[in-house]
Amino acid sequence: MSDTSSGKCPVMHGAVTANSNANAEWWPNALNLDILHQHDSKTNPMDPDFDYREEVKKLDFAALKADLTALMTDSQSWWPADWGHYGGFMIRMAWHSAGTYRLADGRGGGNTGNQRFAPLNSWPDNVSLDKARRLLWPIKKKYGNKLSWADLMLLAGNVAYESMGLKTFGFGFGRADIWGPEKDIYWGAEKEWLGPSDSRYGDMNDASTMENPLAAVQMGLIYVNPEGVNGQPDPLRTALHVRETFARMAMNDEETVALTAGGHTVGKAHGNGNAALVGAAPEAAPLEEQGMGWRNGNPNKGVGRHTVSSGVEGAWTTEPTKWDNGYFKLLFKYDWELRKSPAGAQQWEPINIAPEDMPADVEDPSVRCMPIMTDADMAMKMDPIYRAISERFAADQDYFSETFARAWFKLTHRDMGPKARYIGPEVPAEDLIWQDPVPAGNTGYDVAAVKAKIAASGLSVSDMVTTAWDSARTYRGSDLRGGANGARIRLAPQKDWEGNEPARLAAVLAKLETIAAETGASVADVIVLAGNVGVEMAAKAAGHDLTLPFTKGRGDATDAMTDAASFDPLEPIHDGFRNWLKKDYAVSAEELLLDRSQLMGLTAREMTVLVGGMRVIGTNHGGTAHGVFTDRAGALTPDFFVNLTDMGFKWVPKGKNLYEIQDRATGAVKYTATRVDLVFGSNSVLRSYAEVYAQDDNAAKFVKDFAAAWTKVMNADLA
Repeated sequence: MSDTSSGKCPVMHGAVTANSNANAEWWPNALNLDILHQHDSKTNPMDPDFDYREEVKKLDFAALKADLTALMTDSQSWWPADWGHYGGFMIRMAWHSAGTYRLADGRGGGNTGNQRFAPLNSWPDNVSLDKARRLLWPIKKKYGNKLSWADLMLLAGNVAYESMGLKTFGFGFGRADIWGPEKDIYWGAEKEWLGPSDSRYGDMNDASTMENPLAAVQMGLIYVNPEGVNGQPDPLRTALHVRETFARMAMNDEETVALTAGGHTVGKAHGNGNAALVGAAPEAAPLEEQGMGWRNGNPNKGVGRHTVSSGVEGAWTTEPTKWDNGYFKLLFKYDWELRKSPAGAQQWEPINIAPEDMPADVEDPSVRCMPIMTDADMAMKMDPIYRAISERFAADQDYFSETFARAWFKLTHRDMGPKARYIGPEVPAEDLIWQDPVPAGNTGYDVAAVKAKIAASGLSVSDMVTTAWDSARTYRGSDLRGGANGARIRLAPQKDWEGNEPARLAAVLAKLETIAAETGASVADVIVLAGNVGVEMAAKAAGHDLTLPFTKGRGDATDAMTDAASFDPLEPIHDGFRNWLKKDYAVSAEELLLDRSQLMGLTAREMTVLVGGMRVIGTNHGGTAHGVFTDRAGALTPDFFVNLTDMGFKWVPKGKNLYEIQDRATGAVKYTATRVDLVFGSNSVLRSYAEVYAQDDNAAKFVKDFAAAWTKVMNADLA
């Protein structure tokens, strides 16, 4: 019998991150498949048949808004509201939830309620927002399953604006919550919060050199440093970084000015105390804090007028609980000079301000306080382009209000996908180009007749499958953009993308568009049907009868419905499924494959079976033979896996991303391969899947699994 009294703990260690001997620590260069395994159903506390999008339709929307409106002025002693109104606080929470969105990969944003989890819940830019969510808890508790945190946090911002006088543009419910951190999102390589920006720029004087897909200037910030680039005030230089940052979040100059001014028309910044006395963030706080962080050790409990968050201290307008034009009034009425907040932050304050223009203290209305501007605010006055827009807004309050309301709606809905996904009584009727509108397609045609015409068209199996794949692969589960619906592969910019092989694509589309015109089906439907026909023919060639399920009704978008510039970031620069890299990258080809698979919503098993099937069908970009481990190209066989796992072969490097598969006995070259091919034999998890499909008894399973994964990709963008 073992003696546990000797001081040795009798249970397994490693549950705390710092004590964990994870595989990644032992073998840091091993391919990490966790990106494909996040948000597993086992992490979800809801019942398997729970459907939030159906549940939210039962919500009493009017009662919810009434409760939120009442909350705005129901100040709590444990976290009192500035001027007795939580509006500015709730807007900051909603803004920082939605504002992490970035156009490059569609990740971030408020669509999942991810602000509840690390790292976002502990970002320096989100100081004290844990309290905003706790203030909302009684409302979340009351409405329960009918109301997600993701919807609630953004709606709270909307209601806050309405309670202060803004007519908002609308609101759409339907955001389902996640139940754990989004560890797959790359927020930057820095190991220090708010460290120097230099590492994410090629040239700090050229904001466009910021590393992709990043959109914020520093680790732990949503947009830009309020004190200036790397904390050095210079409004003209800051303007360049503001412009780049907001562009990467899908905003133009007018929207940028409207959002900056509209966000600072209400509420205040907090820096009235010693920032060094603010405690650990929520993820590092002790158990007794119960998930809240940043305990303030400043005098007077560190709340109210003594709150410290950004370090900047003061309101931007005279009446910070009222939607008005006060931001532009003060910005242009006064000259501003640099001073420091009590927390030591650089901020701009007006020279010789009239007392009546000063905002009241948050606790005592008889006390007047100095208003402030950040470096980004001063950019709205000093940058020539921003100034012209600001002057237009200053002269026309209605125009400013409408522009802001639309920009706020875009900010809070950009990652929700097509308007068909919006739920509730306040969904605007207007179609907005950034929503990637697609008209409804015809469903009254004969699918069998269309498939017959496709089969008789003379198109090869490879051309049919490749074109459908290229149309559908643009789908991003991060912001629900892209995909086959709309057939935008035939429009600019997609028709000219190198990854789509424009000459080959044009020839295939010419035949498919003719079939669409003859049958009444949309081109989008015909493209997907052609892919299905190709897969079915490939299965037949392998001895399997297969009929893929198909959903009618995709529509065809037009150039007028397509914001071509916003589709540029969707251009594939790699596609491991078609064994293609546009050029060599610092990131390995297999890591790029994982990133693309995660955006498409694929599991590791689905990724594996799709790669194996696409190889033997013969869909490689440019018709290369790399990874085509079969003598029966065009047939949907498991040969890719059979030959990959055959120990009669050896694998010999011939270049950075090129290998020869040689017969061990004779040395003869049998096949060629890339890293993406060989990772399915090298990585232990992927090899375990490859071995399943290589088994003699699993040829039918391979076809069945490929068909299911293929259908998932083709239908991913159907709302």
